[in-house]
Amino acid sequence: MRSRLATRSARLVLAAAAVTALAATTACGPEDPSETGAAAPSTSTSSTSSSASAEGTESGKGGGESGTEAPTGDKSGYGQSCGTNDLDFTVTWEAQPISHYLVTAKAKSGITCYLDVNTPSVSFGSGADGVASPVGQGGEDPIKLSGSSVAYAGIDAKTTEGEGGKKFENVIIATSEDDPNPAEVELPDAPTVDKPIVTNWSTKRGEVIPRIV
Repeated sequence: MRSRLATRSARLVLAAAAVTALAATTACGPEDPSETGAAAPSTSTSSTSSSASAEGTESGKGGGESGTEAPTGDKSGYGQSCGTNDLDFTVTWEAQPISHYLVTAKAKSGITCYLDVNTPSVSFGSGADGVASPVGQGGEDPIKLSGSSVAYAGIDAKTTEGEGGKKFENVIIATSEDDPNPAEVELPDAPTVDKPIVTNWSTKRGEVIPRIV
């Protein structure tokens, strides 16, 4: 009888020990992932959302900046004084009523400018004796050149009698004496030049027949 009681008591002690161990394990719960080296739960969704939000903000800034730039049309040449390189020149020979060379000036395509210097600078060659003297005929100040509008000036290459002078095939024309880009225009012939004269600019051809008065 005592032997059975001892055996039963021993079994009860072992069972109690097992229950105690199981309770201790349950109370501790699963192991801490940081202690075992396991990866932490992924946060990629929240990171992606934050990144997208930041990119949207930057994109919004860019759009705002570009939106403040108002489109501007090409206004180059508008309202400016005519430089020689703004114009196209032609020179023709006029026999009547008094023989002379007729200079025609026209604004280049897309240019609008003003001849606010009344008299063109005209010379034959680089010497001082080839510079045309202004005679003050004609003249409008200023003359607007744009599109098909033109201005005229008249040149008399030789105002002296006799055989004196030099022959030239080109004439140098500028809108002012200090223009850095004078135009060299071919003449319809090679006149003898001696004490040349030039009129003012005018929109009327009849006002630019050069005469010494």
